[in-house]
Amino acid sequence: MAIASPAQAQNYPSKPITIIVPFTAGGPTDKVARDFSEALRKQLGNVSVVIDNSAGAGSSIGVAKAARSAADGYTLLLTHIGMSTIPSLYRKLSFNVLNDFEFLGIINDVPMTLIARPTLEANNYSELSTWMNAQKNGVNLGNAGLGSASHLCGLMLQDAMKTQMVTIPYGGTAPAIADLLGGQIDLLCDQTTNTTTQISAKKVKVYAVTTPQRLEGDVYKDVPTLDESGLKDFNVTIWHGLYAPKGTPQDVLTKVNEALKAALKDPEFIQRQKDLGAVVATDARVNPAEHKAFVAAEIEKWGAVIKAAGQYAD
Repeated sequence: MAIASPAQAQNYPSKPITIIVPFTAGGPTDKVARDFSEALRKQLGNVSVVIDNSAGAGSSIGVAKAARSAADGYTLLLTHIGMSTIPSLYRKLSFNVLNDFEFLGIINDVPMTLIARPTLEANNYSELSTWMNAQKNGVNLGNAGLGSASHLCGLMLQDAMKTQMVTIPYGGTAPAIADLLGGQIDLLCDQTTNTTTQISAKKVKVYAVTTPQRLEGDVYKDVPTLDESGLKDFNVTIWHGLYAPKGTPQDVLTKVNEALKAALKDPEFIQRQKDLGAVVATDARVNPAEHKAFVAAEIEKWGAVIKAAGQYAD
């Protein structure tokens, strides 16, 4: 075995690579995965990279499938911030995020936006806070389902504002936005990949972005951050990372990580992410050790928020 492992790494990859995406085809994470797989393919000798959409149970089905896969570098996992929230949302899991995976690097960060139905009378965050305090029947906050990016942002928003809203889960972002446009719900906190079109067309009201600094581009240049609006240190981005099953040979992991770093410098990939409103990772989190440390810190952060909300998936 000691002889076989280096030989395997030297020849890697010699067959197609499968990237498990624990979400449905056509969604934001699937789009990131397909763009990234194309950039990764170029760095790995043009090997075929296949996307396997194994969705369900807040991403835990696909993550569990990846954990059980052969540790040979031919099955990888690409998922979002859910990697740090499922340990708290699901109290009984067949895997341990920190112990059952090899960490390969963060790929990007996707900002979130706080938007409202077009008929809501508040025109800025200050007016929104005043309006919310006056609502005796509560404020309806939509999300795309338990464990979704919009659900997580909503939890953090309620925690930061020290308020409770009436949360209404949908079976995806599209029906949530449809009801927001129709006035059936009041607010939604979701990714720029899902909201930029509606914001640009002025079909919704936008109050703030969830990043430490304002976003670039014409659509967001006049949109303040929640931090500058009054929610100090509020920072929620939907990051995506790449993983391999525990025990994957170190030489293979090194080769994939080097390919990941090169893929993140691909001009075409960078432009595609910019078009989605995402920011390609350039910091130390592109390294395995820093990636794992970051996820560990995120597990702790989100664990406290989820426990305080008392919202679990099982």
